[in-house]
Amino acid sequence: MGSHHLVLFLTTIVLLVVDCFNTAFANFSALGDPRMKRDELRVAFEGWNFCNEVGKEAPGMGSPRAADCFDFSSKHKKKGPVLKHRVSEADNKLGVGKPFHGLSRKGLNNVDLYAVEKELYLGSLCEDRGSRNPWQFWMVMLKNGNYDTNSGLCPENGKRVGPFKPGRFPCFGKGCMNQPTLYHLKTSLVGVNQLRGGFSGTYDLGADVRGGIDGISYYEVVWEKKIGVGSWVFSHKLKTSKKYPWLMLYLRADATKGFSGGYHYDTRGMMEINNGAPCDGDVLTDVTRYSEMIINPQTRVWCSPNSLISCPPFHITPNNKKIYRNNTASFPYGAYHYYCAPGNAKHLEQPVSICDPYSNPQAQELVQLLPHPIWARYGYPTKPGDGWVGDPRTWELDVGRLSSRLYFYQDPGTSPAKRIWTSIDMGTEVFVSDKDEMAEWTLSDFDVILTTSTSE
Repeated sequence: MGSHHLVLFLTTIVLLVVDCFNTAFANFSALGDPRMKRDELRVAFEGWNFCNEVGKEAPGMGSPRAADCFDFSSKHKKKGPVLKHRVSEADNKLGVGKPFHGLSRKGLNNVDLYAVEKELYLGSLCEDRGSRNPWQFWMVMLKNGNYDTNSGLCPENGKRVGPFKPGRFPCFGKGCMNQPTLYHLKTSLVGVNQLRGGFSGTYDLGADVRGGIDGISYYEVVWEKKIGVGSWVFSHKLKTSKKYPWLMLYLRADATKGFSGGYHYDTRGMMEINNGAPCDGDVLTDVTRYSEMIINPQTRVWCSPNSLISCPPFHITPNNKKIYRNNTASFPYGAYHYYCAPGNAKHLEQPVSICDPYSNPQAQELVQLLPHPIWARYGYPTKPGDGWVGDPRTWELDVGRLSSRLYFYQDPGTSPAKRIWTSIDMGTEVFVSDKDEMAEWTLSDFDVILTTSTSE
């Protein structure tokens, strides 16, 4: 396996940001299901093409949105617990042109809007109202990195553009931006007290995965838990192929209302505290910001004294000291893999690399980090190999404090932007490999802890 193409991210996606520092604090979870310990699971699936839209549904699969949400209806002395599912397979197979409760007339025959409204519908079926605020589900996100530049489907930094010459992005020809097949293993009881379910499929629409996955793309997410014991364990597999060399698979905790990271419409999720309401959905002015930690030890450092264009303009120390990237004696080049600026920024400091303008509905900004000792105080990996194959870890990451020390673009002279992290993602991106790649990883005990002041 050519692991130099494999990128494993601890990813945080930002739409707008908030920093607060006080002297007395209380900790509580932002999630409806803290540490994934609820036996009654809520999990959903979303499939995306290159520009975070649907484009075209896969034949017979319906809109690429699905959910697996259940309660225990009763406990029989002999039969044990009985699962009562909230979402039917007919709900999961709903596709464009098929009505459901709440679907707008405009969304009925628009494949992109249909998926948006189907997510809200599935959220209404799964919603749990038993805590502070309603919440819906964990989200499995699958994305295809193919882009047919002749299609004119993706906007450029939010602006609609026509077709242009191919070459920058992988595409085997017409249809390369397709949605995958989606097979659902409905959560059920295995044995006496083991729960198991999953989603799986392939982008190679003519392939039968029952005959093996050699030479084809494949994804799989399986969740398992013992009733009343521990956390759900989500086991992931992601395999690329010659036709689909760039794929992404994440488990997301998204805002329960408002905009989530990378989207320009109302979403549903697991984070019952934060929401994306401050963003107004204007794709010309909103910016999706990503803070990513890459833990593949074979990832090459791009940021260096000889490649300042790959570095953020400056690094901020824990005591708020700025170290500029041309300070070769002090700037921590090894802590940064790559920085790129939003394409709609008007006062960029040179030299600068502009983020890909097509793979989000709006402009985007990325800060990609690498394991380094300077991240130790935030709980992040400090050396190559931390958390990689053979080194499973439980991470406690101070995402908020780290985010307050990362550079993100602002117009000169403006007040510091408030930062609200509306999506927390964990997963893998296999980036344009020239051979079939397979990534496998597990995730459990996922939580998002908020620290708030208990006194002024």
